[in-house]
Formats: sequence, C-alpha cells, structure tokens
Amino acid sequence: MSLWGIWGRPYLDLTSVLDTAPLAAIDEEIQGALPHLAPGWTGGTLQWMNVVAPWQRDDPHRDAMDAVRSMSREERRAFVAMNPDVPPLEEGDDDAPLGDETDRPFNHAQCVHLAERYGAYFPWKTCVHLVENDRWEDKHSGAGKRFSDECERWLPRTVAYVRALPFREIGRAVLFGVHAGDHAPFHRDAEPGRELSIAQSISIDPRGDKGLVLRGPDGGDRVLVKAKLYWFNDMDYHGVEARDRFRYSLRVDGVFQPEFARRLRRAFG
Repeated sequence: MSLWGIWGRPYLDLTSVLDTAPLAAIDEEIQGALPHLAPGWTGGTLQWMNVVAPWQRDDPHRDAMDAVRSMSREERRAFVAMNPDVPPLEEGDDDAPLGDETDRPFNHAQCVHLAERYGAYFPWKTCVHLVENDRWEDKHSGAGKRFSDECERWLPRTVAYVRALPFREIGRAVLFGVHAGDHAPFHRDAEPGRELSIAQSISIDPRGDKGLVLRGPDGGDRVLVKAKLYWFNDMDYHGVEARDRFRYSLRVDGVFQPEFARRLRRAFG
C-alpha cells in the first residue's frame, strides 16, 4: 500500500468506538440551519499553495491566485478594498499573497467576484466554521477558542455532539460542503517527512455519502472512505469527485484524550 494510512490501514472507521445514533438528527439540523447561516467559500488557492497532487496540477479549473495575478494594479487594489477587514495594499505590496493562510483572506464578495469575473474555482462553496482557527499551524490548539455564537444558535445539537467527542482540546471544527457538479481537488494537508506524528482529527459524515477518496502519491491505491465517522492521515492525498448532488462533512481537529488514543491503539494498532 502506497498510502501512509494509520497503523497499516488506509483510514480508521470509528463507528465502532463512537456513537452514531445522533447522526440522523444532526443531518436534519444541519440541513435546516444552512439557509440561515452565512457559509464562506474556500479552497480556491490550493494550486498556489502547492498542496495539490502532482497529477492534479493540470486541472483546467483556474486557481484564485492566478486570477489575482492577472489583474492590473488598479484592479488588484480595488479588489483588496472589497474586504474592509484586511489592510489595504501599500507601495511594494502589489505581489502580496491573498486568500487562505495569508494576512488578507478573501471574504465572500471577493470569492464571488473572482469566480464570476475571472473564472476562479472554489471547491467548497459551503464552509462553516464551528470553531475558527487563524492558521493551519494552530488547528490542534484550543487556546482562546470557542464555538461561534451563530453555530450555538442554529446548530445546538451538532455543537453538543462535537463538544462531547473525545478531544482534550479542539483547535478547529469546520463543515465543508461540495456542491452538485463540483469536485475537491486531490491535495494533502501535511508533507510526509516534515511531520513527526499523524494529525489527530475526526471526520463526521452524517449521511455516509460524502465520498472522500484517498490516493497514493502516484495516483494509485484509490480508497473510498465508507464510514460516517473516521480518522484519516492527512499526509495522504485526498479529494472528492464530482457528483450530481450536494454533499458535506464536518472535520474536527485537536488533541485526543489520552485514554481515547490508547483505546484506538488497542482496537486498530
């Protein structure tokens, strides 16, 4: 197996060690809440971030940073000004990076503008942060973080379920939705050889139809995740292939409770 996997398995199916009974009610709650929430768009700069799989680099869908770089100086300054929550471009900042994992993330208006005027592609057009993280590096730290008021109001059952998961601390909890006809490019979140341990996370797929696929570094060893609750190694390339309907999952990152980590090792190691 060319997948890194976890303890010799492509992923861990956690349905035998976690409670699946509430998932149908959680799905109903999420579907009822999404029209009232304000989901963001994300994933538009995966090519620029250099995290996509080698065979995915020829994907004809346009990267958002490529779209930004095609703008004139005046267009770019006007574009940055569309987000009042980020600093304006100063002299010498014309090549400053924009978007995910930068000091100038896109807001919703900018994402729509990039897509409709410049042809940029955003894989996840429904992205709701139950617990926000500023940078990828802090996704396992719960210091100073809390569930958003919006999610507490509209997703109380979901928030309670996530809170009860066996984490010592939660650094990030995000709902990612892929719309009908869209795909999530194969990418990895961590580079093998640079991480000392497998990032701890639990993914929740209430309907069991998200269709997350894991693939080896050369595109082989295609493994479809068939679990409503799972932990996968994000050093493996993973993506979601296009289908004819909306699908979503929640990913919770943090640090497992020590006893839960030991339980997993006994069950799967």
